[in-house]
Amino acid sequence: MAAVGEVTLLVRSTRVVTPRGTLPASVAVAGDRIAAVLPYGAGAGPATRVEDVGDDAVLPGLVDTHVHVNDPGRTAWEGFPSATRAAAAGGVTTLIDMPLNSLPPTTTVGALRTKQAVARPGVRVDTGFWAGAVPGNTGELRALHDAGVFGFKCFLSPSGVPEFPELPPAELARALTEIAGFGGLLIVHAEDPERLTPQRPGPRYTDFLVSRPRAAENSAVARLIALARRLGARVHILHLSSGDALPLIKAARADGVRISAETCPHFLTLTAEEIPDGATEFKCCPPIREAANRDALWAGLADGTIDCVVSDHSPCTTDLKSPDFATAWGGISSLQLGLPVLWTEARRRGHTLDDLARWMSRGPALLAGLAGKGAIEPGRDADFAVLAPEETFTVDPARLHHRNPVTAYAGRTLHGVVRSTWLRGRRVAADGTPGGPAGRLLERSDGP
Repeated sequence: MAAVGEVTLLVRSTRVVTPRGTLPASVAVAGDRIAAVLPYGAGAGPATRVEDVGDDAVLPGLVDTHVHVNDPGRTAWEGFPSATRAAAAGGVTTLIDMPLNSLPPTTTVGALRTKQAVARPGVRVDTGFWAGAVPGNTGELRALHDAGVFGFKCFLSPSGVPEFPELPPAELARALTEIAGFGGLLIVHAEDPERLTPQRPGPRYTDFLVSRPRAAENSAVARLIALARRLGARVHILHLSSGDALPLIKAARADGVRISAETCPHFLTLTAEEIPDGATEFKCCPPIREAANRDALWAGLADGTIDCVVSDHSPCTTDLKSPDFATAWGGISSLQLGLPVLWTEARRRGHTLDDLARWMSRGPALLAGLAGKGAIEPGRDADFAVLAPEETFTVDPARLHHRNPVTAYAGRTLHGVVRSTWLRGRRVAADGTPGGPAGRLLERSDGP
């Protein structure tokens, strides 16, 4: 803990969300770290600035480990300046970029260095990188690990872009054997290609949903569990949408298999029944499913089977969201909106701000091994999201900081207004307006 004389900032609120619960407190910041969580009325020295946010809640800055920035190569879809502006405006202080949809994809150390060079000048929040496991690059994986990536993403079914192919079973086993050998993490888009069916062209959402059944996810999860058990490897299921897979994950974990899972705000808040035909802003893979399935995901989140909630922000240009569900790009833009979207449904279901912090900050930080992120407690980075939980707003796509004004949440009234975002003791966004570049590029640490 820093000495009192070193404290330069006190952030005070009647609702500070800490690992010990939500309580009135003053968070003391020394440099870029949290020095102490003090009683609400703690005094401040003459050199200490006091930011009293009243009854607004102070949460740990969100950690979003599933963001497609698409930079370099497809910057018309997004880019590090626009993505990190949106993140800062939405209370996200750390993001980890996915290895595909950029050109080149992050499958070699050279491609990683290219991406880091592009990202470095313009990031508004702290930014790290996943690498890719694709056919033929098993020999690159250890070097990428040593270069600081947080883990390796693969697909079991086609990714949607030709430069990032899926791993067939033999290549999957080869890659996971290599990753397990140096203690790495494999994160997996888990849909079994043999259970996917050709989609009928046209605007009907039900045709798209039928083409990607829950059975495809369930089969892929079962295969990964068996492989992780045999190899003693660590695997993570990305964007889980099938509630049917939860018992498999829960049983495997109880049996000692090192498996974790995430889901996304769109799977927890939207339902297949409400998606109009032709509304491809709702298209993502795996798909948004029925209301009963959504309830199962909430149950898995509540009992800890699902470890975290992240955006899977996967944007594109407006023209790629044609009304044909067979050909439209599959991805939902939500990086700036994840916190209010999830809070709106969570509060309706009786969940608390403590739950929100566990799902959107602590859980993703643990997944990536970000020891300095994820909680308001001494020694962590002074990353905060200040939220007015009872206030509402209506989503206007034109006011978002994403590069393209496409979102599945257009016109929705949400609870939770992000008042400000703080990164390592510095305010990087206020009232929806982000400041200039203040983020750092992060590398995986072998620390706790």
